Amino acid sequence: MAIEFNLPTNITLLRIALIPLLTVVFYLPWEQSNVACTLIFIIAGLTDWLDGYLARKMQMETPFGAFLDPVADKLMVAMVLVLIVQQQASPSIAIPAAIIIGREITIASLREWMAEIGQRATVKVSQLAKWKTGIQMLSIGLLLYRDDLLGVPVNTIGYWLLYIAAILTLWSMPPSGRPP
Repeated sequence: MAIEFNLPTNITLLRIALIPLLTVVFYLPWEQSNVACTLIFIIAGLTDWLDGYLARKMQMETPFGAFLDPVADKLMVAMVLVLIVQQQASPSIAIPAAIIIGREITIASLREWMAEIGQRATVKVSQLAKWKTGIQMLSIGLLLYRDDLLGVPVNTIGYWLLYIAAILTLWSMPPSGRPP
């Protein structure tokens, strides 16, 4: 089976390419690097929506695109959480980040195994998992930005949302023996 590169797949590849860019900008000794990182993260989120929308709308869904899209998401989330943990080094950030990264690896592995046994269609994303993802992405964006904004404690809100995301991460895990 040949790998098909089309517009949605190329947009997904762009999202993967944004990961090293975000990493470099994160470490730049520049006062506004947090703003730039947050914008890169938002752009990555928009590409996630756009590639799926275009694939469905233009009827360009491919097996490779279906595989690559969640890989790109998991790579971005894991990398940015590692950066945040390194920057705000404490167990209170590392523990929820480890829970989220651990779940991402577990679910990706479960999906791969289910595909191997011909049960890929049974591995659907639950509504709770969608809520978890939304809260997780918001928390990561706030933790990347981290500066107070108009008196609003952005980093503190991001921190609490990360804990909510970690709780939802555990709650949305499939019970043993049953796919999500």
